[in-house]
Amino acid sequence: MSLNRSEKEAVISDVTSLAAKAQTLVMAEYRGITVADMTKLRSEARSNGVTLSVLKNTLARRAVAGSPFEIVGDQMTGPLIYGFSEDAVAAAKVVANFAKTNDKLVIRGGAFGGKALDVEGVKQLANIPSKEVLLAQLLGLMQSPISRTARVLAALAEKRGGGEAAPVADAPAEAQAA
Repeated sequence: MSLNRSEKEAVISDVTSLAAKAQTLVMAEYRGITVADMTKLRSEARSNGVTLSVLKNTLARRAVAGSPFEIVGDQMTGPLIYGFSEDAVAAAKVVANFAKTNDKLVIRGGAFGGKALDVEGVKQLANIPSKEVLLAQLLGLMQSPISRTARVLAALAEKRGGGEAAPVADAPAEAQAA
């Protein structure tokens, strides 16, 4: 199906706005994938905040011109699906997870942070934990020294004579009775 000039300009402006907001672009070849599998992929992508688009490569090249994704313009050949995500790892995770179960989806590359990614780079990006998991790990690391210190102090107090802590807690009650 051929697009007229105004439709092409609309596609370019839509993709340009996607690229402006996105942190990551992942490209994959979708040759041979069934409609049902493609629908499943799109549904999974939508639920993870990833926008998947099947575009003409010339339109995609024009749309990413001047953006950090321009560096992968030379890789835009063949039947590709483009995944854009605002989350740094979401697009890579969705495409890589789907490629594990469907051998017809072949990851071709991508871009993140102004740098081109090869297939291994996309897979490594997909293996990074989500933002929530990373924050939970960071919080655990921050709490670890405090909880260790509390345990050491509790053990020290118990070693010196655990009975001393109880009278200190009872001291205000005795002071009130007197």
